[in-house]
Amino acid sequence: MHAVDSPATAPPAPAPSAPSTPDRHRARRRRRPQWTPLILAIPTLVLLAGLLAYPLGRMLVLSFQDMQLRHLFSGATPPWVGFDNYKDILTDGVFWSVVARTAIFTVVSVTISIVLGLGVALLMQRVSSGVRIAMVITMMFVWAIPQLVSAQIFKWMVDADFGVLNYMIDQIPGVDFANHSWFADPTQGWIVITTLVVWAGIPFLAITLHAGLTQVPQDLREAALVDGASSWQTLRNIILPVLRPLIVIVTTLSVIWNFGLFTQVWALRDSKPEQEYQTLATYAFTQAFGRNEYSLGSAISVITVILMLGVMAFYVKQMFQIGEVD
Repeated sequence: MHAVDSPATAPPAPAPSAPSTPDRHRARRRRRPQWTPLILAIPTLVLLAGLLAYPLGRMLVLSFQDMQLRHLFSGATPPWVGFDNYKDILTDGVFWSVVARTAIFTVVSVTISIVLGLGVALLMQRVSSGVRIAMVITMMFVWAIPQLVSAQIFKWMVDADFGVLNYMIDQIPGVDFANHSWFADPTQGWIVITTLVVWAGIPFLAITLHAGLTQVPQDLREAALVDGASSWQTLRNIILPVLRPLIVIVTTLSVIWNFGLFTQVWALRDSKPEQEYQTLATYAFTQAFGRNEYSLGSAISVITVILMLGVMAFYVKQMFQIGEVD
């Protein structure tokens, strides 16, 4: 019998190999609970709880009471009113107009800030190192200016009698901007407020996004250049996907900051914002300390915190996801 006539025998199946040592270590790390980050975060959580727990708890209790000025001076316990304050607020049309105004301002200002901040960050990559350093130093000065000071600067610039903006526009032939009040029309007034907020927010966004741009792999850009991709295609298909986690983070932070707008409106309207310029923060302050309706103001603040919790939860989730990727 020749060898070709013998029945074919199947080769023995390879025995299952044991996982390598690095694989076993990685699997063990995945099963092991990650206690170290939580332990390291405990001091910060304790400090934050100590600083924020009492005011938040006091505000929550006050929102279920009817505290008046006489209770504040006498020290007497205000009567409990249950959910009456929340019922009054949620059935008030003025409150919902303030919520809508605050939300619209937040969306518009954050969108403009992100677009301009990304534009400045991209510009910083195209200029020389000396110009880039000058841009960073200039933006750091803008960033360091307190909100109240920058609001006063803008207030002087748009002053109806002595504002430099009115003077410059008035120099245009055929245009009469003498003694023009920018805040007589709420649309123009909110343009001024939005410009101030965007101007103050661009330095943080531009510097942060520029730091993110330095992490975009250069070989990907060179490959796109070799393939003949345009600048817009490179931005859309390579840069923006890489920057997406960072853009989500700075957008969420900007939403949190701009939703609580207070100082700029308060300073530009001389501590007496009209109804058309009320935001949630100024509305709560006006109700609490302008009308001595402290419990009503507390209830508005609690609702504002609840509205912001969703955004803050999204921000924390993004931070943990970035940590897992790293």
